[in-house]
Amino acid sequence: MTATTTTPSRPVEVRGPQLLIDGRLTGSAEAIDVVDPSTGQVLTTVPAATPGQLDVAVAAARRAAPGWAGTPVAERQERVRAFAAVVRENVDELAALVTCEVGKPLFRARSEVSSGLAFAEAYTRMTLDDEVIHDGVGELVRLRRVPVGVAAAITAWNYPLMLALCKIGPALVAGNPVLVKPSPYTPVATLRLGELVRDVLPAGVFQVLAGGDGLGVAMTTHPGIDKVSFTGSGRAGRAILAATAPTVKRVTLEMGGNDAGIVLPDADPGAIAADLYAGGMSNCGQVCAGLKRLFVPASRAGEYADAIAAVAAGVVVGDGFTDGVDMGPVQNAPQLRRVQGLLADAVGRGAEVYFRGEAPDGPGYWHPVTLVRGAGDDVPLVAEEQFGPVLPLLTYDTVDEAVARANATTFGLGASVWSPDLDAAERVALRLDAGSVWVNQHPMLSPDTPFGGRKQSGLGSEGSLLGLHAYTDVSVLRIKRGAA
Repeated sequence: MTATTTTPSRPVEVRGPQLLIDGRLTGSAEAIDVVDPSTGQVLTTVPAATPGQLDVAVAAARRAAPGWAGTPVAERQERVRAFAAVVRENVDELAALVTCEVGKPLFRARSEVSSGLAFAEAYTRMTLDDEVIHDGVGELVRLRRVPVGVAAAITAWNYPLMLALCKIGPALVAGNPVLVKPSPYTPVATLRLGELVRDVLPAGVFQVLAGGDGLGVAMTTHPGIDKVSFTGSGRAGRAILAATAPTVKRVTLEMGGNDAGIVLPDADPGAIAADLYAGGMSNCGQVCAGLKRLFVPASRAGEYADAIAAVAAGVVVGDGFTDGVDMGPVQNAPQLRRVQGLLADAVGRGAEVYFRGEAPDGPGYWHPVTLVRGAGDDVPLVAEEQFGPVLPLLTYDTVDEAVARANATTFGLGASVWSPDLDAAERVALRLDAGSVWVNQHPMLSPDTPFGGRKQSGLGSEGSLLGLHAYTDVSVLRIKRGAA
């Protein structure tokens, strides 16, 4: 593995974009410093919404709600397509801002924006037709999907624009005004999105408010917000679930995972090593459904260790604007300290680092790609979601043992099985307790497929018609015929 040390000039002007509230761009008396993870230095400063500004935004959304809900679905979909068109016209700028604040390579930032657009636009091709339950001589019973009301979308720092677009699309198509709150670590690209699209939708229908944890708490407890869609940590997700209970808000929670991948004994290390590496190390290991525990047969553990290390050795770590860079830094200082602490603890408990790559010198949040073996299942690096470029290799003697250990977690987001024998792989896959189980890939998401977690990995689904329905309530209309 090699590392780059130079930091080229940014191909985009990074300034402090404004909040979008009730169709107007506005500043605030409060502010957030946004740090460039490649340098550890302040990138820019953005306004942080005050409690009063949140009240203004919610009031604007509630005023806009009846008109937006009453707009025909086809027209709402056309407005979302127009929204997406503006994003597509500005993809280069938005991707560069993502690279500045997240640190990921520019080509991966462009992919993030494109993927988010694919999800948002997919909802413009779905229908919310009424379902006739009964149509008889005496009665007509029809099920309707109606908007929930005002939706709040709270996103995480690893994929700020993709996560926002994945929530904005279904919220708007379903007829709900939406308030987006990006992570305080990565608010720049999302705020800029608000600036770019402010004239596409009626005032109050789409708003962007940056802020810290206090703003998130205020949104989840606000009586004027009816739905919260959240992507982030389990700790924050549980707090949101508790906070929304008094007002019985609808919630969709994606709270991360500790995904296991089970390699069956007949798999070829050389054929799958690159995919295994990518499954665990994509986005610097900062993927909710990333491969975080890799189980391989004990009899072939050395082969897999060598094959994955060979892939890792060819990865270039460095500034995301440098050509040829495959991986950037950890996004923020607290997460870097957490990854460092988990690794040091595992080594202290007897784990072996069998591969350690290079990382750039300097004050940024750099961590080398690190491959570990010999850690027990109870070691926090294995038992918890590490969310960084460290992948533990675990060995098993029987497939039954591997399945039991893979399922022995409070998480249930994703899992995978690897084998050229697809029937055998499917039999194992059906035994894994996760919201998504992949065979010979990890992870893989698409707009037409539901994505959500089991157990403490979350509630509800995003993507597909289920994701659209998550922004609706059911209303049943019963008409008695022949009366009066």
